[in-house]
Amino acid sequence: MAPGTSLTSLSRMALSDAVSEHAPAWRAAQIYRWLYHHGVRSWDGMTNVPVVLRTSLSDSFCLDGQRLVTEQQSRDKTIKMLFELPSGNQFETVLIPDFDRDGAPRRMTVCVSSQVGCAMGCTFCATGRMGFQENLSSGDIFDQVWWAGIKAREHFGMGITNVVFMGMGEPLLNTSNVLDAIEKLTAEDGLGLGARRITVSTVGLAGRIRSLADDGFSSQLAVSLHAPTQDKRSAIMPVNRSERTDLAALVEAIVYFTNKTGSTVTYEYCMFHGHNDSLDDADALAGICAKAPSKVNLIMYNPVDGLGFDRTPEHQLNAFIERLVSRGVTVTVRRSRGQDIDAACGQLAAKNKRPSGPALA
Repeated sequence: MAPGTSLTSLSRMALSDAVSEHAPAWRAAQIYRWLYHHGVRSWDGMTNVPVVLRTSLSDSFCLDGQRLVTEQQSRDKTIKMLFELPSGNQFETVLIPDFDRDGAPRRMTVCVSSQVGCAMGCTFCATGRMGFQENLSSGDIFDQVWWAGIKAREHFGMGITNVVFMGMGEPLLNTSNVLDAIEKLTAEDGLGLGARRITVSTVGLAGRIRSLADDGFSSQLAVSLHAPTQDKRSAIMPVNRSERTDLAALVEAIVYFTNKTGSTVTYEYCMFHGHNDSLDDADALAGICAKAPSKVNLIMYNPVDGLGFDRTPEHQLNAFIERLVSRGVTVTVRRSRGQDIDAACGQLAAKNKRPSGPALA
């Protein structure tokens, strides 16, 4: 096995610096294109790069990445992939196809992980029970999309259209790698996706949301809200128990973000029967939405063994939606996809090899 750091973990600038020690800096552009436009993961595959440069780089860098361990397909055609890193840690990625009324594929969304496990400890989430294990590099994140593209073309005849950072981990605790991965996904000499086709979802780290705005973030932002009051949110999301990241700080950060970027934020709101699905909860949620340009994505809860939450009944969901709409809130409903293979929201837990690491309590 080749020594050193994986070449795909480097940013464009770091790659340029590494190449400039051995050859003219413009050679870095060739290598970048091989890695992220063509998806080449072997030194021999970079056919227009001199052998002497490839050899020099291979003395310091490897091209080792994740290994696909298993692939499962749900009854609804959702595909879940389990990957293993050189460290031995495992994580999951989900390909979610969407079809038109005639059954033809019209959109391919890949739900990527940004970490192995998660330290946020949300009480309704299987990933949160794993604790934090490892940050994924920008190359690890990019390769999930590349692998998903292979599977999308193989099974459905079209490539990836959308990327959502809604898999394992808290993306804003791995910001530099997430943003570098987005650059690789959107660059013309990378995958060439539109920035607005990428959504980063966060539990609501207020300071880091402000930093995204200051840094000119141009992709979509989604916030896992899940409860509309301080007490109810703190009961299920430990992140809400700090003054720096509580509901008031979060809403202030979102107002700052939308004012600075001109973007609309999406509030993700998982419905838990008897906890956050009353009409009073809908009114409180509408009050939050009124503070900044936003929409609400209601998520039907996907059962996780041992967590003790129940799904909101359909009639109560409809009443909740009607109340929000009457208050001028734009609402969508996300139905479960891949539930039979534990690929739905909140269910990812790398069951083949579940480690245990630190988490908020």
